[in-house]
Amino acid sequence: MSTMKKMMMVILAIGLTFTAQAAEKVTIQLKWVTQAQFAGYFVAQDKGYYKAEGLEVTIKPGGPDIAPPQVIAGGGADVIIDWMPSALASREKGVPLVNIAQIFKKSGMMLTCRKDSGIKSPADFRGKTLGVWFYGNEYPFLSWMSQLGIPTTGGSNGVTVLKQGFNVDPILQKQAECVSTMTYNEYWQVVDAGLSPSELVVYKYEDQGVATLEDGLYVLGKNLRKKAFVDKMARFLRASIKGWKYAAANPDAAADIVLENDDTGAQTEKHQRRMMGEINKLVGNQPQGIGYLIPADYRRTVKVLMASDSTPVITKKPKGAWSHIIWNAM
Repeated sequence: MSTMKKMMMVILAIGLTFTAQAAEKVTIQLKWVTQAQFAGYFVAQDKGYYKAEGLEVTIKPGGPDIAPPQVIAGGGADVIIDWMPSALASREKGVPLVNIAQIFKKSGMMLTCRKDSGIKSPADFRGKTLGVWFYGNEYPFLSWMSQLGIPTTGGSNGVTVLKQGFNVDPILQKQAECVSTMTYNEYWQVVDAGLSPSELVVYKYEDQGVATLEDGLYVLGKNLRKKAFVDKMARFLRASIKGWKYAAANPDAAADIVLENDDTGAQTEKHQRRMMGEINKLVGNQPQGIGYLIPADYRRTVKVLMASDSTPVITKKPKGAWSHIIWNAM
């Protein structure tokens, strides 16, 4: 082998090593399992958007036993996806989470009820059993009941709260008149299980005026004081938004990418494509662009969470709970 050829190989090896070292690592913790709810991130990874920004991104699926605030507090992620009620409650308890981007503009949460239960309006909840998710997901529901003046301690004048697993069995087995569902997921599980839309009545939190922000990106506040971190997260956000734009324009292709990343094999093409269509309705389309947190939306969420006189989700208005520093650095 000639000396020149050896030198070229050494230079190439050095270049490859430099390139490998140059890719900065980012770990994102999802709020739930791999599904179209998080399509933008899987698309950004699959299409090389993260790589183009010099990033090596690890996407960690969530699940019923995984609390994103605990994961990031323990150093297991750089950024997490969480709902704002959970994030603000965690912040008040000592985890300094800061919202750096708000991907979902609208809430997909609702109560789905059997029509044969006799429920025709929220006033008819009294005396009924309602399925509610916990682990931070109960906060919007509790605030709603507080605003309606309905106790959550049971009895004919209140509601009995059934701690709902992450399934819809209670409504199918008539253990509860209503269950918590998302427009893009559990509602369709109820329908696919045999209850037709005509047999159901739904109450969307958006329509009831108690919607809170969901699926935002959160980091630890201390990291926003680090210039290198801000730069890295700006690149991450830019690539993620590109992924969400692709998902909006190519919903079926985006759903297919999600399916390719589902190691459990539990998801189906029908469900993921349907979910992708519903998710695209929730992603922000404000003039500033996907991911821009509108302060008024934040204030609305805080108002809802503090509405209860007896058990407010947060006891005082948060300070420094959101920032546009990453957005402005893009």
